[in-house]
Amino acid sequence: MGEDLKSRRAVIAGVGAGGLTLALAACGSSDTTAATQEPAAPASSSAPSQAAPAQGGGLTTTSEIPVGGGKIFADQKVVVVQPAQGQFKAYGISCTHQGCPVDKVENGAIVCPCHGSKFKIEDGSVSDGPATKPLPEHQLTVEGDQISLA
Repeated sequence: MGEDLKSRRAVIAGVGAGGLTLALAACGSSDTTAATQEPAAPASSSAPSQAAPAQGGGLTTTSEIPVGGGKIFADQKVVVVQPAQGQFKAYGISCTHQGCPVDKVENGAIVCPCHGSKFKIEDGSVSDGPATKPLPEHQLTVEGDQISLA
C-alpha cells in the first residue's frame, strides 16, 4: 500500500505541474489582439468623445457644443457645455458621489450612469442625487470658434 500511495502522489504532482505549465503558457501568450482592441464608440453625439482635439490645438469648436447641452471629452476628463448661447463651461467628468465618469448630457443635465446623479449644466451643482457636491469647474478659453482648456 505504501508504494500505491507514492505512485498516486507522483501522478497527482505530475498532473498539477502539467496544469501549472499550461496556465503559465496561457498567461504568457503573445496574442495581444483582443487586449489592444478598443470597443467601438456609439455614434450618439452625447457619447464620450474619443476624437482628436480640433485644429489649432483646441479642445473642440463652438459649433460642436449644442445650446442647452454638451459633449464629454473622456481623454481630457472634462465635459464642455453651453448653458446659454455663447456661454461655455467645463466640468470634471468624475461624479462626486463615487467617482464614476459621467456619460451623457441631456435635458440640461450632466448624467452619471452609476447611480443616477444629475448635475446642472449652468453651474455643475447637483440637481438629483445621490451626489451631494457639485462637479469641479475647469477654466476654458474661447478664441473665435476654438474652445481650449485654460
